[in-house]
Amino acid sequence: MQANEADALSKTTRINLLFDFYEPLLTEKQRTFLKYYFHDDYSLGEISAESGISRQAVYEHIKRAEQVLEGYESKLSLLSRHTEQQLLTDQLAQGIGGLVIDEQDKARLLDMINRLGRME
Repeated sequence: MQANEADALSKTTRINLLFDFYEPLLTEKQRTFLKYYFHDDYSLGEISAESGISRQAVYEHIKRAEQVLEGYESKLSLLSRHTEQQLLTDQLAQGIGGLVIDEQDKARLLDMINRLGRME
């Protein structure tokens, strides 16, 4: 995979994650355009034809919606905290896996970690 493709995939993944956290805070138009573009992989032309506005207007709506998502993240940090919690949960699970305790206690602790990871 080339650097540009990796960057595009990374951006798409980030926008989709931000969308998951902040979707209710977006306008209907922002939600629709972001879903079409990032979830459904529509082109700007396809979205333009669907919505009856120019490709440039679609592009501007999408860019503005991305900025709104990044603004929410800079203020609320939900994605950052989620990522950190997942990392710590994984590290804790690995640490427990290496402990010398009976398997029943180990399984119970790992179950608690899994439940903690789902509490978001």
